Amino acid sequence: MTRELSLASSVEATLRPLGPVDRLAHLLQRFGSDLRIASSFGLEDAVVVHLAARARDATGIVPRVFMLDTGRLHPETYDLVEQFRDTYAIPIALYAPAAEAVETYTLTRGPNAFYRSKEARKACCEIRKIEPLGRALSGAKAWVTGLRREQSDGRASVSLVEDDATRPSVIKVNPLYDWTWDTLTRFAKDENVPVHPLIAKGYPSIGCAPCTRAIAPGEHPRAGRWYWEEPDHKECGIHESPRAKKKELA
Repeated sequence: MTRELSLASSVEATLRPLGPVDRLAHLLQRFGSDLRIASSFGLEDAVVVHLAARARDATGIVPRVFMLDTGRLHPETYDLVEQFRDTYAIPIALYAPAAEAVETYTLTRGPNAFYRSKEARKACCEIRKIEPLGRALSGAKAWVTGLRREQSDGRASVSLVEDDATRPSVIKVNPLYDWTWDTLTRFAKDENVPVHPLIAKGYPSIGCAPCTRAIAPGEHPRAGRWYWEEPDHKECGIHESPRAKKKELA
């Protein structure tokens, strides 16, 4: 058993019996500045930041929250970031893509080349999301996400705590892994969590503006993400499992 797996198992055993705020409080106390909290400010991630702020109040430890600023987010997303800063008095770091990489992509492929092929879309995600995530997690020992099993078939096996598939020295904690959408919306309402305005307009999953549309009644919640692609793989690469990576390379 590897050292990282032992750490993940230890953290999961401690977190499992705890409530949502206590889970974040324990992580802050255990990892301090080596803990990073990712947020795209969709409903799941908004709830996670709310929990982190409550854990800050309980522990006195300021969480390190970050967002990947791809440069193509909805204006409402940036407005919500400012609302969270004002409401919770919590710093939120924005990590932007490398300007030279974006410039090269747009010059050689075109600004909207991601519509043409999955390979081109993946290349855009690599520049705008995956590389900045690497910088955001530099020096981290653990990071927190809003992943839930109910979100998609590809996320059905998400655990409370797991090893990061691409960072052997880092564990990933998904405190809402077993929450349903109904649980999530009820919690947000009861706790007065600021909610992204696009959710009420049919956007249960929100990413970059050109890559996200509202869904129709009865559609899968992630149907609006990369909606021009086949529905079997709705991921940018940040949360891909080793199994998914092997399948794509086959």
